[in-house]
Amino acid sequence: MVNDYGTEIKKLGFGMMRLPHKGPFIDVEQTKQMVDLFLEAGGTYFDTAFVYPGSEEATRKALVDRHPREAFTLATKLNAMVAISEKAAKAEFEASLKHTNAGYFDYYLLHALMNDNYQKYEKYHLWDFVEEQKRKGLIRHYGFSFHAGPELLDKLLTEHPEAEFVQLQINYADWENPSVTSRANYEVARKHGKPIVIMEPVKGGNLAKPPKEVAGLFRKANPDASPASWAIRFAASLDGVLTVLSGMSNLEQMRDNLSFMTDFRPLSADERGVIQEAQRLMGRSATIPCTACRYCVEGCPKQIPIPDIFAAMNQRLGSGQLAESVESYRAAVGSGNGADACIACRQCEKACPQHIRIVDRLKECAAALNT
Repeated sequence: MVNDYGTEIKKLGFGMMRLPHKGPFIDVEQTKQMVDLFLEAGGTYFDTAFVYPGSEEATRKALVDRHPREAFTLATKLNAMVAISEKAAKAEFEASLKHTNAGYFDYYLLHALMNDNYQKYEKYHLWDFVEEQKRKGLIRHYGFSFHAGPELLDKLLTEHPEAEFVQLQINYADWENPSVTSRANYEVARKHGKPIVIMEPVKGGNLAKPPKEVAGLFRKANPDASPASWAIRFAASLDGVLTVLSGMSNLEQMRDNLSFMTDFRPLSADERGVIQEAQRLMGRSATIPCTACRYCVEGCPKQIPIPDIFAAMNQRLGSGQLAESVESYRAAVGSGNGADACIACRQCEKACPQHIRIVDRLKECAAALNT
């Protein structure tokens, strides 16, 4: 994807929430070095917010005052929860312009919409407000960041189709986390055709130091790749992603991120399998634990290619490959019987050494893949 100046937006974005500090203050000099490295590597997308203490001012000093405006794209956010009135909420926009001295914002977000606050954005007429700023040329694109479930996300995108993008918390550990619902939210955004900015791909740094078993799995698969690289590349490999924000806190993290994201390479099929195993090790997997022994097929009266159907479904459950999952399903079924041909005789379940509830899982596959 390109910005309004025709410059490509790389898959790695610089999240300005966790900037380096010297004591209680942001280390602007180190931030300048990080900004310069990021731009030299071809990065363009910088993300800050009104409520990130000192971040907008540091962004001005390290980025805006030192580089041509057309060399970067800048995103910031309006947070209604810290505003005591509609006037105060709208004043955040002018304050952000002053803090950053950016002149305009390439991407502007209504910040952290959730079940208990989204109505405040309506009450304060903030959707109309950002549209007005766009007409004035002070915003190029607007959307919102989101921290709730798929039902609310679907409601918001249905009621506000004018939103041009959505920012979601997505990482492999939270892919099926019921309190984060990464996969379900991702699929809603894709259904509405919205570009996605991903936040928390490393889960606040937690996935840079994953559990011992997961770290060993990654090390065996690629001794030269950092755990953080697996997390960021998982997020960046999803379809429809505009950029993946990494909240880098020092030069070392910047150099590591750039080492594998400057010339981004999506996860291979084998690497996606490694991620799915990591999800299983962390107890965060919804993938079907089929080993493709094919014992289930031998006794199936309908000769349904059950392992192949499950492999297709796992592309969706483990890696978010929606279109690929459907294509793999169609290839697996061919002109034969699909998941919906199951007659629930349960002969397959008696033969399955993994004790998979095959009939129930086939119903899920039929609902998801028979499109």
